[in-house]
Amino acid sequence: MMKDWNLDASWSLFLDRDGVINERVFGGYILNKMDFVFKEGVLETASELFRNFNRVCVVTNQQCIGKGLISEENIQELHAFMCKKFSSKGAHIDEVFIAREINNERSMDRKPRPKMGLLAKALYPEIDFSKSIMVGDTDSDINFGKNLGMKTVLIVSEEECHSLPDLKVSSLKEFNTLLK
Repeated sequence: MMKDWNLDASWSLFLDRDGVINERVFGGYILNKMDFVFKEGVLETASELFRNFNRVCVVTNQQCIGKGLISEENIQELHAFMCKKFSSKGAHIDEVFIAREINNERSMDRKPRPKMGLLAKALYPEIDFSKSIMVGDTDSDINFGKNLGMKTVLIVSEEECHSLPDLKVSSLKEFNTLLK
């Protein structure tokens, strides 16, 4: 299936954070570095995986900010920690986009709405959504990608997902293997 996508170095990769990069805390939030546990194989795979793409962006809903559970400064420190860990393995993340709002009907920034993708394109005009892949573990991730015309990859987890992704995998490591 992925051979049909005609991937080349001009493509962009969009990644959800919780459940894709790090272990997700169901019913809770990652509020500090001690709770930020990278999923198995993510750091070891990232350098090879990210080299396949022109841009790599993280798009993450973090309503814990809107709820006042973590400050803007602390979420930035957490993401700097994450990016530094990737850099230490030779993997570069271009940007982390955060939706800070509480999940409700007035939410304009949160996935599945396209705002974080549009912000990425404004910052990096070479991003072509038809040549982009969104990797996530929830309906909102998959629908975010579909709303922007991206290919979608679901990391299968405990989360029940009803959306139909283009591809289902168990991990970023498996996704990377399929790119070869």
